[in-house]
Amino acid sequence: MYSLSLSLYADYERRTEKAQRKGTFFRFTFKKNYLCLQKQFNLTNMIIAVDFDGTIVEHRYPEIGREIPFAVETLKKLIEDRHQLILWSVREGRLLDEAVEWCRQRGVEFYAVNKDFPEEDTDKNRHYSRKLKADLFIDDRNVGGLPDWGTIYRMIKEKKSMAQLLQEEWEEDQPVTQKKKKRWWF
Repeated sequence: MYSLSLSLYADYERRTEKAQRKGTFFRFTFKKNYLCLQKQFNLTNMIIAVDFDGTIVEHRYPEIGREIPFAVETLKKLIEDRHQLILWSVREGRLLDEAVEWCRQRGVEFYAVNKDFPEEDTDKNRHYSRKLKADLFIDDRNVGGLPDWGTIYRMIKEKKSMAQLLQEEWEEDQPVTQKKKKRWWF
């Protein structure tokens, strides 16, 4: 999928350059088709940073707490949907290795751990920051708390905010009122 996206975009750039020389309007139509293909193949994957303590497992730091219901299943589904997950935790050293291994045993492989990408070398980088460049952060210290994992998955899959989901639920709960038909004598 990713290579399809890159080849499509390279083709788009090559053709638009050629079209600009000819003075045609090819750029708009190809860009529109490219965006349609992005939606069709879901090429708009996100980088998602996920906290460990309190988000995947209950708070028992420095031990590993019990798994929060449906956390691992949701993370597996997000990986299956081709999102890149980064474990973003305050843990370091041996404690971090234990958390990564705990997730690995349950089938969750992270793209990176406390880094923007796996090859990032923190020792040689003088400007290294623990602040990640992610599209989305899943953390129990979120404003409003951590929603259940089913809601988190819906928000990501449907690209909706918590407010939009709550609005939909509220509208579903409202009784449907029948409009009175106008009679001919009124």
